Amino acid sequence: MSTTTVQEIRSAADALVAAFAEGRLDDYFGAFAPDATFVFHTTPRRLGSTAEYRALWQQWVEEDGFRVLGCTSSAQLVQPFGHTAVFSHDVETRVATNAGEETVHERETIVFARSADGTWLAVHEHLSPRTAA
Repeated sequence: MSTTTVQEIRSAADALVAAFAEGRLDDYFGAFAPDATFVFHTTPRRLGSTAEYRALWQQWVEEDGFRVLGCTSSAQLVQPFGHTAVFSHDVETRVATNAGEETVHERETIVFARSADGTWLAVHEHLSPRTAA
């Protein structure tokens, strides 16, 4: 796989993480394919679409006052496989809810696929808890 492809995938991942960290929800959700799936350790079931995830996010906002205050990514690994790629990293996210602020430590895997126009879209995201270093 070319260095250019790895750079494209890393750029797509960086843009997704930055949009999340900065609360730019249209950009964040726009980084995912409409039929992307999501597996979060904080939810009881797999989410079957980006729209379903966005609706759940809105529920968190309305019920809990949820908002992201910041997010940092480290230990990044890009593994290209033809027209797909696996991006994994450690994330440290500062969030606020009606209960207060907290820092969440997680590991995340995002699967990207090259779309017809050549851009990389996220098609699956999986989060798991991580013990703080």
